[in-house]
Amino acid sequence: MLRFLILPFIFLLSCNPKAQNSPTVKNDELKVLFSLPKKLKEVSGITLSKDKKTIWVIEDRGNKNAIYGLNENGDLVGKVPVENAENTDWEDIISDAQGNIYIGDFGNNDNDRQDLVILKTDLKDASQKTTKVIQTTKFHYQGQTEFPPKKSNWLYDCEAFVEMGGNFYLFTKNRSKGFDGTFLVFKVPNKEGNFEAKLIGRLKLEGGYNDAAITSATINSANNKIVLLTHKNIHVLTGFTPDDFKPAKIQKISLHHNSQKEAVVFYDDKTLIIADEKAKAEGGNVYQFDF
Repeated sequence: MLRFLILPFIFLLSCNPKAQNSPTVKNDELKVLFSLPKKLKEVSGITLSKDKKTIWVIEDRGNKNAIYGLNENGDLVGKVPVENAENTDWEDIISDAQGNIYIGDFGNNDNDRQDLVILKTDLKDASQKTTKVIQTTKFHYQGQTEFPPKKSNWLYDCEAFVEMGGNFYLFTKNRSKGFDGTFLVFKVPNKEGNFEAKLIGRLKLEGGYNDAAITSATINSANNKIVLLTHKNIHVLTGFTPDDFKPAKIQKISLHHNSQKEAVVFYDDKTLIIADEKAKAEGGNVYQFDF
């Protein structure tokens, strides 16, 4: 079990020099656990090993095709290249109930990609020299016929997904002109092949871009609560079904902290781990958020 989640936060600060150098977050709930290693400036996804002893992170386009392992103090304990894959735009990393690790190579800032893919790896622990892709799930979005579409309909970027019941669920990032918080939910089989991602929800988050542009997602162990991350908030989805997200209820919870948050994972059903990108003197940290 990760030590930082069972020791009082004040003790963690006293024993972790990285945490001592982290900026203070003026919030009783969002706590800095540690600063990320300096080389990891653009963390775009975070997940945990099955035993929860290793934090796995990735970076997005322009960075290495590698998965990085961190220990409970934020020390880099493994850099595991992905042998047979390129980092076109890796935007999220998740694990399923069996501990399998998946990379979402579906960043699509200009809404023009036609090579979207989810990669299943054989990654198990940080001692591996490399990891291989053992399943490739290619997909295209139902409803997208232009690459890119008109800027008023740039709804096909994605930085967030979860796995549930043998399927992937993707939550798109709105980059449309006239941003209004709308996002789409797509369902893709967790299988080898090339699929049409089925549209199963069109929903809306409140607020402007930093409030409502989705950057990561995570699902709880009961598969009945999904957290969507934005720069300033988390949004908790409940009341959905595996084939229909239209009736989902959305609860917005402010983090009272604005940074380029790009990664979230449930540690347990009451605790989230969040990471943000480094931007000048801000960010580049891993945080704990307790519901």
